[in-house]
Amino acid sequence: MSQLLEEIQAQISEHKASITKQNVGVVREISDGVAKIEGLSDVMFNEMIDFGGDVVGLALNLEETEVGAIILGDYLSVREGQEVKATGKLLQVPVGKELLGRVVNCLGQPLDGKGAIKSKSNYPVEKIAPGIIKREPVSQPLQTGIMPIDAMIPIGRGQRELIIGDRSTGKTTIAVDTIINQARVNEAGLASKDKDFRPVYSIYVAVGQKQSNVANVIRVLEEAGAMKYTIVVSASASDSATNQYLAPFAGAAIGEWFMDNDMDALIVYDDLSKHAVAYRQVSLILKRPSGREAYPGDVFYLHSRLLERSARLNKDSGGGSLTSLPIIETQAGDVSAYIPTNVISITDGQIYLETDLFYQGIRPAISVGLSVSRVGSAAQTKATKKVAGRIKLDLAQFRELAAFAQFGSDLDPKTQAQLDRGKRIVELFKQQQYQPILMEVQVAVLWAMQNNYFDDVSVDDLKKFQSDLTEYLQTRKSDLLGKIAQEKALSDDIVSGLKSAIEEFKSSRG
Repeated sequence: MSQLLEEIQAQISEHKASITKQNVGVVREISDGVAKIEGLSDVMFNEMIDFGGDVVGLALNLEETEVGAIILGDYLSVREGQEVKATGKLLQVPVGKELLGRVVNCLGQPLDGKGAIKSKSNYPVEKIAPGIIKREPVSQPLQTGIMPIDAMIPIGRGQRELIIGDRSTGKTTIAVDTIINQARVNEAGLASKDKDFRPVYSIYVAVGQKQSNVANVIRVLEEAGAMKYTIVVSASASDSATNQYLAPFAGAAIGEWFMDNDMDALIVYDDLSKHAVAYRQVSLILKRPSGREAYPGDVFYLHSRLLERSARLNKDSGGGSLTSLPIIETQAGDVSAYIPTNVISITDGQIYLETDLFYQGIRPAISVGLSVSRVGSAAQTKATKKVAGRIKLDLAQFRELAAFAQFGSDLDPKTQAQLDRGKRIVELFKQQQYQPILMEVQVAVLWAMQNNYFDDVSVDDLKKFQSDLTEYLQTRKSDLLGKIAQEKALSDDIVSGLKSAIEEFKSSRG
C-alpha cells in the first residue's frame, strides 16, 4: 500500500514539475486580438505563447498578476478560461535566399500560392542593433536610378534615408524605382563577371496599404524583372493591427540575414505612419498609458530600434550592409508633426516631396531645399561627384532667382542666363516612373549639361534631346558607357570620348 502511495505521489510531483516546466496559464479576458493571461509566472518579453490550434500569441505586457499578449492569426477561436502554454521561444521568421521572389506575411508564411518556403534558418523578429564597433562608415553608393537623387541627395549602402511627403506625391514610386534599379545593376554587374561586384537584394514591406496597391507594386516589379531579387512582406490594411505592427520588424530580420552573411540588402518600409497607428492601436488595447496624440510614450523607441538595425558592418562582423528607405506620409506638408519629426531625427537625411511641384508637372517632385543626405558625396562615385557638384549649386541659385524674377521683367543677361540654365536642369531632372537611369548614362548626360551642350536646346525640346542622346550613347557608344561603369571616374580618355560623342551627336541632328 505504501509503495502504491509513493508511486502516486511521484506521479503527482512529476505532473507538477511538468506543469511548472511547461509554464501553463489561463486566458482571463480576450478582446480585439489581445488576451489577458493569468498564471504565466515565467515568461519573457516577446516570447511566443501557444494558444493551441495553430494560434500563437506574443507576450508584450508583463505585469505582476497577469500577462498581456497580442494574438497572431485568428483570435476569434480563443475563449476565456482556455489553457495556454509558454513556448520558451522568441518570435522568429524564416530567412535566406529561399524567400527571394516571394510574397510573405509578418511570420514569413507565403501569401502568393507558390507553395511552402524551404528556409534553412530563422532569425528573431526583434534583435539588438549592431554596436558602433561593428560598423563601418557608409562609403559605397546605392544607386536609385533617379537622377536628382543620385546627383544631389546620394544614398550609400548602410544609410537610412527617409522619403517624406503628402499623400499621392510619388513616395512609393521612388522606392519601387530604386528596387528596379538594383535589379538592373545586378543583371549588368553579374553579366560583367566582375569579382568585386556586390548585388543588392531588396525587401519591400507594405504596412496598412490597400491590397490592390500591394498587388500593383508586385506587378510592376515582375514586369521589370526585379522580383527575383526582391522579397515582399505584406501586412495590408485588412490585416490586424498586430500583423501591421510586426511586419517591419520581420522585414528587418530578413534583411539582417543578408547583412550578416556578407551581402548587401535594401529595405523599404511603406509606410511608418501607418505602422505607428497600428502600434498605437495595440498599445491602447493593452491599456498602456497614452501620450502625445494618443501615441504611447515609447513610439520613438519603436522606430529607432527598427531603423538602427540598418548599418554597414565591418568584415569581422559579417561585412554586409542593410540600407533603409522608410516612408512617412505628412498631412498638408506638416513635417513638424509628431511621427515625422521622430523619424527625421532617427534617419541620415530625407527626400522631401512637395505637392506643389508634383502638380506643376515636376516629377519626381523633390524639394532640393528641404531634402538632404547626411552622408553626402561620400556615397557617390568619383564620376558622379565630378559632374553633380556644380549642378546642385546652379539649381539652388535658380530657385532663389526665380522667386525674385517674378516681381520684375527687366533682367540683366547674367541673371537671365542663370534662369535659363536652371529651367533646363529642372527639365533634365524630370523622369518617367519605373524607368530608372543607369549611373553611366546619368554621368554622360550630366557632363553634357555641365559643359553647356544643352544651352542651345529649347526647354520644350530638352527631354526629346536627352532621350535621343541616351539612345545614341547606348547604341553607338556602348564601349564608352561601359568604360564609365567600370572605372567609375572621369579620366582624360573618357572626357575626350564624351566630348567627341556629344559633338558627333549634335552635328548628326543638324
